[in-house]
Amino acid sequence: MFIHHRSPALCPDIANVAVAPCVIVMVGLPARGKTYMAKKLTRYLNWIGIHTKVFNVGEYRRKVTSYTSHDFFRPDNDEAMIIREKCAEEALEDLCEWLKAGGEVAVFDATNTTRMRRHMIYDICTVQNSYKTFFVESVCTDSEIIDANIKEAKVTSPDYRDHNVSDAVDDFLKRIKHYEAMYEPLDENTDKQLSFIKIFNQGEKYLVNRVHGHAQSRVVYYLMNIHVLPRTIYLTRHGETDMNLLGRIGGDGHLSERGRQFAQALGRFVEEENIPSLRVWTSLKKRTIQTAAYIDSPKEHWKALNEIDASYQDLVARLEPVIMELERQENVMVICHQAVSRCLLAYFLDKESDELPYLKVPLHTVIKLRPVAYGCVVDYIPLNIAAVDTHRPRPEKDDLQSVFEEGVHEKNE
Repeated sequence: MFIHHRSPALCPDIANVAVAPCVIVMVGLPARGKTYMAKKLTRYLNWIGIHTKVFNVGEYRRKVTSYTSHDFFRPDNDEAMIIREKCAEEALEDLCEWLKAGGEVAVFDATNTTRMRRHMIYDICTVQNSYKTFFVESVCTDSEIIDANIKEAKVTSPDYRDHNVSDAVDDFLKRIKHYEAMYEPLDENTDKQLSFIKIFNQGEKYLVNRVHGHAQSRVVYYLMNIHVLPRTIYLTRHGETDMNLLGRIGGDGHLSERGRQFAQALGRFVEEENIPSLRVWTSLKKRTIQTAAYIDSPKEHWKALNEIDASYQDLVARLEPVIMELERQENVMVICHQAVSRCLLAYFLDKESDELPYLKVPLHTVIKLRPVAYGCVVDYIPLNIAAVDTHRPRPEKDDLQSVFEEGVHEKNE
């Protein structure tokens, strides 16, 4: 067991490692970022090739009963308690069936705030089915973080879709109080036989206990490199180049006249957006550096963002340190190349590998990504500077796996 304070991201080697079935169990009060972390973790594990799925108990509850108020979560509401327990058991049953069918990591997303509930989960998953169980608890005492999470929850949660802001916040605060009355946090002594990580105040410090196996190691590695505070990622390709106009790929060409116009327009866009603490990342190629020339923000040049002659699978592995550092940052603009942009976009939008080679990332367009609790809000913002079209449409008949494994060179990259 150890306590770890935030340090620079380190990327372990990615290897083709057999993953024993594992259940990740979220733990914590509402508005602690559990669903956000569960979805991000699932997206990351799928992105690196570990077949992962979230089982959210709230979704099971919403199928059998509509949400009316916080009274549903009162500890003395026996009728509601029966419904909640039944939904949890049904979700666990589906989770186990999914793992038996070939899944590798299942994420059980619920509050799971009592030892009785966690014992039930451990008994079903580990004792009865021999799956490794790993608990992830989010502990938060920082009122600013809690307030930000409440704001995010009442905006994005399906429970509050038809509520006004003040009523939603008031109801949600009462809902939290009901959970606080029964909350039993994971304890390093009482629960020392369990495998778990406790995350304090969204990454201020960590308590890690009894990590076993490849999947759990990757989970810890990822969770120690993310935060759940609001931020925006801006993704764009370099401006059009002379090589693009000639229909050629590779090289290290300069921007065309229209590419230079885009660089100027991009500088104006960033100024108008008034993005706090923005950092700009480019590849080492001249065309990305030239595209960033009119942006008045700190810049970093990443070799990992260069275009290379490799498979999409290899590119995903190479970009993992970039993803990890992106997860640690606040607002970032990434200026890179078509294949690299596709890999990054696939991560944030949780796209399947067979979709990756055909994701549309047009020139002279800014893709604005805002991670939220229930997904990622994406906006495509064309800056109205004409450019050649380098997109390759998805063929009607194709061996999609071979396309994914072939080189990432794209026409007019």
